[in-house]
Amino acid sequence: MGHGGSKEEATSDSKEEGSSRLSRLKHRIHHHGHHSRHGNVSSASSPNPKLLSADGFAGVALLTLMRAEMKFKDKWFACVTLGEQTFRSEISDHTDSPVWNSEKKLLLEKSGPHVARMSVFETNRLSRNNIIGYCEIDLLEFITRGADSEVEEYDLLDPSSSDTVVGKIYLSCSVEDPIETENRFARRILSIVDYNEDGKLSISEFSELIKAFGNQLAADKKEELFKVADKNGDGVVSMDELAALLAIQQEKEPLMNCCPVCGEIFKVSDKLNTMVHLALCFDEGTGKQVMTGGFLTEKQASYGWMFKLSEWAHFSSYDIGLNSGSSASHILVFDRKTKRLVEELIDGKIVLSMRAIYQSKLGLGLINTGAKELLQKISEKQGREMNTAESAKDIPKFLEFFKDQINRAEIKHPVEYFKTFNEFFIRELKPGARPIACVGRDDVAICAADSRLMAFKSADDSLRFWIKGRKFSIQGLLGQVASSGSFIDGALVIFRLAPQDYHRFHFPVSGTVEQFVNIPGCLYTVNPIAVNSKYCNVFTENKRVVSVISTTDFGKVAFVAIGATMVGSITFSKKEGDHVKKGDEFGYFSFGGSTVICVFEKDAIEIDEDLLSNSARALETLVSVGMKLGVSKKRLSESVLPNLQSCNLGE
Repeated sequence: MGHGGSKEEATSDSKEEGSSRLSRLKHRIHHHGHHSRHGNVSSASSPNPKLLSADGFAGVALLTLMRAEMKFKDKWFACVTLGEQTFRSEISDHTDSPVWNSEKKLLLEKSGPHVARMSVFETNRLSRNNIIGYCEIDLLEFITRGADSEVEEYDLLDPSSSDTVVGKIYLSCSVEDPIETENRFARRILSIVDYNEDGKLSISEFSELIKAFGNQLAADKKEELFKVADKNGDGVVSMDELAALLAIQQEKEPLMNCCPVCGEIFKVSDKLNTMVHLALCFDEGTGKQVMTGGFLTEKQASYGWMFKLSEWAHFSSYDIGLNSGSSASHILVFDRKTKRLVEELIDGKIVLSMRAIYQSKLGLGLINTGAKELLQKISEKQGREMNTAESAKDIPKFLEFFKDQINRAEIKHPVEYFKTFNEFFIRELKPGARPIACVGRDDVAICAADSRLMAFKSADDSLRFWIKGRKFSIQGLLGQVASSGSFIDGALVIFRLAPQDYHRFHFPVSGTVEQFVNIPGCLYTVNPIAVNSKYCNVFTENKRVVSVISTTDFGKVAFVAIGATMVGSITFSKKEGDHVKKGDEFGYFSFGGSTVICVFEKDAIEIDEDLLSNSARALETLVSVGMKLGVSKKRLSESVLPNLQSCNLGE
């Protein structure tokens, strides 16, 4: 029995040693692939969250930010934003010629985001660093050139004036083809498990690698697989032999059931998706610094240590979707034109006050005991002040605060032209600044305002995904409009205007203006902090004007202009009986945030899928006047869908 016990102990020790060695190997692979990841936002750090098709795959771009030339000395870092992901370089030395040599692999899809934004920040602030310049690059152009690019120089533009150059940035971009991806992955895997560093795998090293891939069937056939890989019969597997085995087996009988880096299980035996996933997960190996990921926007990536401390202490969170309480501090929207996430700029004191009022029973209790009248008086007073000559001095400060969100080149008149702040607030744009989608096609509806848009197939959908007020209804929104019954179960589109936006609203459809109905009410803010509150009903309680447009292609369309805090007046440039074309100016809001809601009759419009998809995620889409909104279902059944390119979807 003694000998038997010794044998069992030896066997157990052997198993534990093997298990321990395998665990160390898995940890080593995992650590190698993740040491540079930020990892605090899972939605942004996932290397390949959806399955790709061969037709839609454009390539994996390796972007390297090499250096920059700035006009003054400081410590600098750079950010790269593509779609819903942002990556950040290390901070340079104190210099006017920062060097980063930071790289990142980016997945490119033919119909997905492909314009990357590079932004350079100075690091002279505790809570948030200051953006100095940016440039935008179409990465698909690098692919269509047919060869890897050399180092290229780009002008860095001032965020507040795209005509002003503030520096230069130097970068390179290459495209990794599938064969190169396989070779690089094999080379990196081999370098990790090659314990004696001879550039080859012995049978024991090969066996441990196969076990780390998580495929028990493959592990049971490791000796057979080793013989298949060892093509020259020298008793070891070289890097080229390992790459060939991975490529062959991935098509026949995949060796990997899960990613050895992040542990994600491969759901489909698909060589393309597996190789792309591994290429993005295993993104180092060229010797350069890999950019830190896990950020949603460049603003989040630019925050200093004070913000990170508050985030760590759970005073705040940063994510997409319907947020309340402290999480409502950050409002993220999806820019339809650039296909990037951006953060809406709101003064911190205003955010705190809105959360205190609209996200609590106590705050709404104060409103119900007289604060409504106070908001009305404040709005009226602020409106009067914005019409004084003294208010013009606030225009430069306003432009500076929103310098990367107001394009001064589009404004019809120079800043000096405006004698009051309100004149600037209701500013006109230059002709052609807002192209109209599918001009001449009245069966295509357009966006009515520069705004953050939410679109729903019905009011019920809006209540599920966005509007949390308990008493919202189409009848409550439209009031005593005679035809309000015809809009029940119809599509609902919300255009929320922020203070920095162009505040003139336009007709989304062509037709005849039938009527105007004034509905008195409160002046709650239309910010999502209030809209997403279960304690108040912003859209059905605020002051608003409902107009009805009679059209050939969409039936009747209700157009609701809603006032908000600081909005003293809603001015219309059309009257009842006027025949209008889509894109014509309809009116404007005076100072403050405000909202337009368009309600369509049931089954009248097929809203663009990207707008519906974002709205289902409780994610607002940043749109401009004239962008395509949807197509008449009536016409859709009679003809083909208009060409989206000719419709200027994102222009």
